[in-house]
Amino acid sequence: MPVETTPDQVENEPREECGVFGVWAPSEDVAKLTYYGLYALQHRGQEAAGIAVSDGSQILVFKDLGLVSQVFDEQTLAAMPGHIAIGHCRYSTTGSTTWENAQPIFRTTSVGSGLALGHNGNLVNTAELSARARELGLIGMPPVSGGRPTPITATSDSDVMTALLAHAAADSSIEQAAMKLLPTLKGAFCLTFMDEHTLYAARDPHGVRPLCLGRLERGWVVASETAALDIVGAAFVREIEPGELLAIDADGVRSMRFANPEPKGCVFEYVYLARPDSTISGRSVHATRVEIGRRLAKEHPVEADLVIPVPESGTPAAVGYAQGSGVPYGQGLMKNAYVGRTFIQPSQTIRQLGIRLKLNPLREVIRGKRLIVVDDSIVRGNTQRALIRMLREAGALEIHVRIASPPVKWPCFYGIDFASRAELIANGAGADDSYDDMVEAVRRSIGADTLGYISTEGMIAATEQPRSRLCCACFDGDYPIPLPTEAAIGKNVLEGMLTGQSEAMLLSENANASALSRP
Repeated sequence: MPVETTPDQVENEPREECGVFGVWAPSEDVAKLTYYGLYALQHRGQEAAGIAVSDGSQILVFKDLGLVSQVFDEQTLAAMPGHIAIGHCRYSTTGSTTWENAQPIFRTTSVGSGLALGHNGNLVNTAELSARARELGLIGMPPVSGGRPTPITATSDSDVMTALLAHAAADSSIEQAAMKLLPTLKGAFCLTFMDEHTLYAARDPHGVRPLCLGRLERGWVVASETAALDIVGAAFVREIEPGELLAIDADGVRSMRFANPEPKGCVFEYVYLARPDSTISGRSVHATRVEIGRRLAKEHPVEADLVIPVPESGTPAAVGYAQGSGVPYGQGLMKNAYVGRTFIQPSQTIRQLGIRLKLNPLREVIRGKRLIVVDDSIVRGNTQRALIRMLREAGALEIHVRIASPPVKWPCFYGIDFASRAELIANGAGADDSYDDMVEAVRRSIGADTLGYISTEGMIAATEQPRSRLCCACFDGDYPIPLPTEAAIGKNVLEGMLTGQSEAMLLSENANASALSRP
């Protein structure tokens, strides 16, 4: 099981949500296509990965904790033949990091067919859905024979959703069951799911998270980001619309509308979450970040010798800042690309190294320089505090921090695992005073000479999207999807509500699914 992050590890950046991928393609190696699709989406989640494949008669599921490259190998993929597949890479926003919470999730419907589902996002009515599942007898029951739906054993909103969908399919098709269930889900959800014959994709009415459709020469692909389409050689067709359900089978692509669209795309996808080589709502993520940097230079100019990014997420904005300011751009920090969420417990000595595990200064570049350091966001401030200390030790004369997003003052309940509001540095000392006082308090806390955030207006203008179509809740506290009480929301809302059942019990019930796990 992965090591939980600690303050000593300086893991304070916002955590991505999940990546979903799906493919319907007879005569293609769909397991391998899905593997490469997930590889392209690895940045969206590094806790667990899984693939479900159907050959028309049964669904085979393989999932485990770890990176995509750690979970799958050639032998595993070769043992997964079929023409339909879905894949998922996970970072937990509801439920802890356990094998049961890895996705795709598999369930047997009441009529004996299989159902596998992957979910990107986060529901806000999980407690309500869990209560409904309990009333239906889907929680806390021991598995029984006779084709009864498998009880919920995981503790994620995704698992409750899958159980309810499998149950609803007792009296109708998966497609009809989805059209009944999807309107009852509140929050952010991009789904890929499948039975033995059909691939489905759905996006919540607000379109908080991205989801797109691509065309292969002999099939179709759905993915969280357009970059995944590029990797597998699929041509971008269009984005899946908010409130839309797609069904893909031998008859082609069918589109159904389960809710009226009320677009509220996450602006943080542009700032940090999405790959820079992806496109969202027709706007290049890379171009947006470069433009944010240009606007940041106009809003917060300063005399300096060099603009350097905090790699990699701060790089496009740093390029834009250099272009907008005329201050030369340079690489002052080297990143170890192989440091991620570690599965090996670091020793106390290594843990004390903190940010040096990921970043190391190029002393000959920064010594004696007045630096402008561009980063994507400040959450708790631990990373920036350690980074500034390291740069000063390496000989920087001045350090001017510029941030490519407004102050993060509110937690996200739609699929980003930010810190709690009390832990957010912008809500610390000075947060109850004026904006300038808050910025000054953060500046003192991290040890910078000056600090400047892009304005909300500047950030939104860089996306080229109307403000009315964007969710900026983590910056302004204006949540477009109403939230329940604090007791009914949060990452571990289901931990105490669902009775745990062993992995062996789960596998024994899945009679028509071959679920494989690592020894």
